[in-house]
Amino acid sequence: MNHIFFGIVLLSVVFAVFNGTPAQVGQGALDGARASVELAIGLVGYIALFLGLLKVVEEAGGLRFMARVIRPVLVRLFPDVPADHPAMGAMVMNIAANALGLGNAATPFGLKAMEELNRLNTEKGTATNAMVLFLAINTSGLALLPTGIIGVRALKGSVDAAAIFPTTLVATACSTMVGIAAAVFLSRLPVFAQTSPAPAFPRESPKVRPGEMMPFAMAVAAMFGLVVVVYTFGEAASAWIMPLLILGMLTVGVVNKVKVYEVFVDGAKEGFNLALMIIPYLVAILGAVGMLRSSGGLARLVSWISPLTEMIGIPGEVLPLALLRPLSGSGAFAITAELLETHGPDSLIGNIASTMNGSTETTFYVLAVYFGSIGVHRIRHAVPAGLAADLTGVVASCWAVHMLLN
Repeated sequence: MNHIFFGIVLLSVVFAVFNGTPAQVGQGALDGARASVELAIGLVGYIALFLGLLKVVEEAGGLRFMARVIRPVLVRLFPDVPADHPAMGAMVMNIAANALGLGNAATPFGLKAMEELNRLNTEKGTATNAMVLFLAINTSGLALLPTGIIGVRALKGSVDAAAIFPTTLVATACSTMVGIAAAVFLSRLPVFAQTSPAPAFPRESPKVRPGEMMPFAMAVAAMFGLVVVVYTFGEAASAWIMPLLILGMLTVGVVNKVKVYEVFVDGAKEGFNLALMIIPYLVAILGAVGMLRSSGGLARLVSWISPLTEMIGIPGEVLPLALLRPLSGSGAFAITAELLETHGPDSLIGNIASTMNGSTETTFYVLAVYFGSIGVHRIRHAVPAGLAADLTGVVASCWAVHMLLN
C-alpha cells in the first residue's frame, strides 16, 4: 500500500508538470482530505445500524447456521482435508462469516484455518492445493450482505440503496465459481505442481450424506429467486429488500430469545468506532486520488485504457476502482464513494461501482496476511487464481447491472 500511495502522488506531480496544473493539484489534495472526513462522519450512522443488526444475527446463531449450510460443499471441494479435521471447521466458519459480512470475525477463523492447513502440509513454506483453493474463495469476494456499500449509497442520496443486492449476488457467485475453477485447473499444470504430493487420508473419513446438501440447495434457490423477482418487477421489488432485511434479522434474534435491543446497541458501538477508524485511510487515498484527478492524469490514463475495456462492457469511469480493488480495500471504498458523488448512486456508473465493490476483494492483502502468518513463501498459483476471480467479478458486475438495473 505504501508503494501505491506514493505512486499515485508521484504520477499526480508528473502530470501537473506536463499539464501546468500545480495549483489545482494542491487544491485537489485538500478537497480530497475534506471529502474523506465528511464521508466517514456521514457513514457513522449507517455502519452502526448494520453492525448492530449483524451482531443480533450472530448472537442468534446465524453464523453457526451458515456454517452448517456450506460445510457439505466444502467437504467435497477439499478432498485433501479430512472432514473432521480442525482446518475444515475453521474454513467453514471463515467463509460463513465473510458471506454474512462479518469481516472482523472472518479473519481470526481464516488465520486459524491456514495454521491447521499448514499442519497437514508435507512441504513447509510451499502453499498446498487446499490453501490456494481456500484463499481463492476468500479473494473472490463471496458476500451475501453488501451492507457497507449500501450505507454509502444511502448517504449519497440513493432512492433505492438496496437495489445492488441482487446484482452483487450474481457478480459474487460468478467470481467465486471462477476462482474455484481457476484454483483447481491451475493446480494441475506442471508449472504449479507440488514437489511433495498431498497426504492420503483413510477412506473411512466422515462422508456427507446426500440429504445434507438440501439446505445449501434451498439457499441457492432462494437467492436465485430474489434475482428473478428483481429482474421481473424492478424497483417495485428491490425497494422492499431493505425493510424486509431489517425485519428478518431482528425476527431471527427475537425467535432465538436474544436481547435484541441490548445486543444491537453493542454492535452499533463497534460500528461507531469502526467508522472513525477508517478516516486516516480515506484521507490518504482520497487526497492522492484528488491530486491525480486535478492534474488531469486520471482522465488521461482512463482514455488510454477504456477503448479496450469498453469492448467487454467495462466503462472507463470504473477502471480506477477495478485496478485498485485487488490492492486496497480502503482505497477502493474511497474511490467508490467518489464515483457515487460524481455520477450519482443510482446511475449506471454508480450501480456498477457499488456492485463491483461488494463482489470483489483485496486479493494481494489477503494473500500477504494469510500466507505471511504461516511463513509460506512459494505461493504457487494463488495470484493468478485470485486475479481470475477479481477480473470475473469486475466483468460480472457490469453485466449484472446492465441486465438487472438498466
